[in-house]
Amino acid sequence: MPIPRSLLSRETPTDHDLRVTQGTWPAGLRGELVISAPHPATFDGPHPFFGEGMIYRLSLQPGTFGAGPDEFAWRQRRLDTPSARLRAARPDVFTPTMMGVQSPYGVVNAANTAPLPWGDRLFATWDVGRPVEVDPVSLRFLGDVGHRDEWQVFEVTPQPLLPLVMSTAHPVIDPDRDVMWTVNTFWGQLHVVRWDGQGPVRTWPIEGALIPQSVHTITQTREWLIVADCAFKVEPQVLTGGDRTEPANHDGPVYLIRKDQIEATAPGQPVPCRTFRVAPENNHYYAVYDDRDGIQVLFEHTENAELAMTQRDGDLDALGRPCDPALRGLYGFPMSPDRTSLIAFDPDSGTMTHRAELRDPQRLWTRQLNAMDWSTEGMSRPTSYHTVHQGWRPEAITQRVLALYADRVDRSLWPSEETPPLVATASRDDMAVTATYELAMDDFPTSPIFVPTDPDAPGTSRYAGSDPGGHDGWVVVPIMNDGGFRVEVFDAADVSKGPVATLSKSAMHVPFVLHSAWMPRAVPAEDRPRHRFGDELARLDELPEDLARAARQVAADLDEGVPLDA
Repeated sequence: MPIPRSLLSRETPTDHDLRVTQGTWPAGLRGELVISAPHPATFDGPHPFFGEGMIYRLSLQPGTFGAGPDEFAWRQRRLDTPSARLRAARPDVFTPTMMGVQSPYGVVNAANTAPLPWGDRLFATWDVGRPVEVDPVSLRFLGDVGHRDEWQVFEVTPQPLLPLVMSTAHPVIDPDRDVMWTVNTFWGQLHVVRWDGQGPVRTWPIEGALIPQSVHTITQTREWLIVADCAFKVEPQVLTGGDRTEPANHDGPVYLIRKDQIEATAPGQPVPCRTFRVAPENNHYYAVYDDRDGIQVLFEHTENAELAMTQRDGDLDALGRPCDPALRGLYGFPMSPDRTSLIAFDPDSGTMTHRAELRDPQRLWTRQLNAMDWSTEGMSRPTSYHTVHQGWRPEAITQRVLALYADRVDRSLWPSEETPPLVATASRDDMAVTATYELAMDDFPTSPIFVPTDPDAPGTSRYAGSDPGGHDGWVVVPIMNDGGFRVEVFDAADVSKGPVATLSKSAMHVPFVLHSAWMPRAVPAEDRPRHRFGDELARLDELPEDLARAARQVAADLDEGVPLDA
């Protein structure tokens, strides 16, 4: 039973102070590891992806944020968004479903998927909600990005206070323009969204750009935005409890949109794009920021994985064994080995070239997430690409999912037995694996981060070290295990040497988490104009008076800074 049974624990998280239990903490390793997660106490629906958002923050220097001189502060908080506050005030009217939490107020914005740093600012994101700003120190909610009326709201059922906004969990910050780029889809029509950091958002429909499934990522070069269809399929009957009848699409469109054409066009007016198709399916992709030598995008394919289906009572796993009830709610792990490809696009000729591919059916299965140098220099000239892989995990694949993907899965590629989790490094030039480190079979490594050896080096941009690209620094990997949670630090130049230091605390457990990010420091948020929930109460008359009264109280509490648990 290699997958930790504590992964889907419903226990309420608490703060901890960790100690170095192995090795020596590297001199100069500093900053903050920030992780987004669904709050486990709200894992009360069929899918943990829809638990309410929370943030964990681990300080990478001892003696900070209340920790002792030889201890490292692990701090956490449930995000006190309007959604979370309304649900806390009136839990009786909120209903978890396979596709989100519904209520007479509208749809909960979970804000639980990815932390997004922007200088010293911090945002939390979700695929079907507006980004929200969070104080990096207190982790309290500060405000939504834009008024609901500035977005295309997918309002099939009434949403007087909590709008369903089809966005993306991975907006990008443009280092040249100092703006946030994200997306908003409406009945499949793609809109690009730009936000300057305060005030209204502005949107542009993209001509001929339709999204068949969803958008989990947007990426950018200096001159282009790149948006691809992602493999999270929602069929209408699933919304009312029905079963899926089709697998996720095996390929999908990729749209390239010039930034200068957006900026030359009035908001609300259409902008042209270049269209390509990429296979197999994917969820995460990352462009090389410097596009003087062409547009290059790394695609992390999620081939024959099923993120939108979860284990339920009575399921059998890939080997025909009864699924453990402790894993109820776990999404479907990949039925094919990991595949990562580097593709060059030529928007003038309409051609694309597969430059390199990484696929190793013997070792690389179930890629979790990656660690990259996110500085402007690192994204412009990337050198190393670090990933964690869970290994071949038949207990995380159900017979229901296999039946749905039957004719797409090559079972001859399945290893004869379960394989261990790995930390791996590949070259960004040719995707060749340059180093691997094998973890224990019962480990569950999750979203790693890259930390440069000397952040804020003279003459570099924010977040950069003196030798950017991803090879000069550390790879920091949080690892779940039923025996206890730990954080391991690897030398990015050679992860095969094993961890140089380990942080842990006896009997500490951390449940299911999603993406992480690194911040050079955590300082209190600046006082600046932000959007107020109180400005979105125009439709209160659509609600019964008792629900409207609760909403007015939530708005007042947010304005006055009253804690959610007060």
